[in-house]
Amino acid sequence: MKPLITVLTAVFTFAWSGLQARAAGPTDPQIAAIVVTANQVDIDAGKLAESKTTSADVKAFARQMVADHSGVNRAAADLAHKLKLTPEDNATSRTLRQGGDANLASLKTLSGAQFDKSYVDHEVTYHQSVLDALDTTLIPSATNAELKALLVKVRPAFEAHLDHARHLQTALEKSGA
Repeated sequence: MKPLITVLTAVFTFAWSGLQARAAGPTDPQIAAIVVTANQVDIDAGKLAESKTTSADVKAFARQMVADHSGVNRAAADLAHKLKLTPEDNATSRTLRQGGDANLASLKTLSGAQFDKSYVDHEVTYHQSVLDALDTTLIPSATNAELKALLVKVRPAFEAHLDHARHLQTALEKSGA
């Protein structure tokens, strides 16, 4: 599973780097699409984990990912509706979707402790990448004050998810998973 995580991290990093390289950064409609896609990717992985894991801790984490990321997507959709902002699919949102699909396909082939380890390892990598993107690209590029405020408001939740995933990762390593 490590090679898939490495590939997904490289793709994710490349996509964010491409956005950073553009002088103006992503537009607000592009940011909206990136945010919704990033959350949906984690919702989908969480739903799969809820159905496949036998670990109570991993199941609880997955359930939290589904609930929290669904809440962010509802808030983003409500704000987009209020602002009359239509999310604009872009290279980064497409890359995120493709990476999420590849992760799901890989996870579906695993079971037991191997599944749990791969799911949690991916969650650590994914949440770190999202935090990096929020800090270096998405928040600085958002021009609408309400969109920027939403990104700033949800950032601590992503940080908490990363901390939780790291804790689970350590626990799984100690248990031999």
